Amino acid sequence: MQELTIALTKGRLADQTMDLFARAGYSCEELSDKHSRKLIFTNEDQKLRFFLAKGPDVPTYVEYGAADLGVVGSDVVVEENRRVYEVLDLGFGRCRMCVAGPKEAIPLLQNREMIRVATKYPEIAREYFYHRRQQTVELIKLNGSVELGPIVGLSDVIVDIVETGSTLRENGLDVLEEICQLSARMIVNQVSMQMKAQRIREVIGNVREQL
Repeated sequence: MQELTIALTKGRLADQTMDLFARAGYSCEELSDKHSRKLIFTNEDQKLRFFLAKGPDVPTYVEYGAADLGVVGSDVVVEENRRVYEVLDLGFGRCRMCVAGPKEAIPLLQNREMIRVATKYPEIAREYFYHRRQQTVELIKLNGSVELGPIVGLSDVIVDIVETGSTLRENGLDVLEEICQLSARMIVNQVSMQMKAQRIREVIGNVREQL
């Protein structure tokens, strides 16, 4: 049995992934210890190794072969644009990528005016505005609470993930346009898909049956 290394996105996504994997017959007792300081978690019987990483790093680990498989939000897959195979929509972690801002920004979008856009996702924002809307914008990369952008006058609108929209509403902002639906995806290293094809296809098939 060939060993597989799987990169998981830290937090709720990792918990949901392991619940799904357990239903598919793949488990890792070590991962259930929330106080563990270990970096690599193993299931020797099933020849599986798991590790936790920040979302934007998961496609990097998978592209370079440090992990054979990874589970990460589709927003990260698109934003990072790594050379990996996207093989499964896992159906959880659902949310939306949206353009949001004050209602006063609606005419700026309708008239395709030159505006400033604050976002953690410059590649997604660039693709949306430049190619889908044919609107020239100035992109401002932020790492923290992008909702601050329009409030303090840094930007006209933001591009960000929206789950319930409550944070936007509490800060006087609204969803103005939806860019795409998002969810957790399973990705695979391109070389691993060839070298460990049987094992990987088996995992994909067993997980798919639980969706």
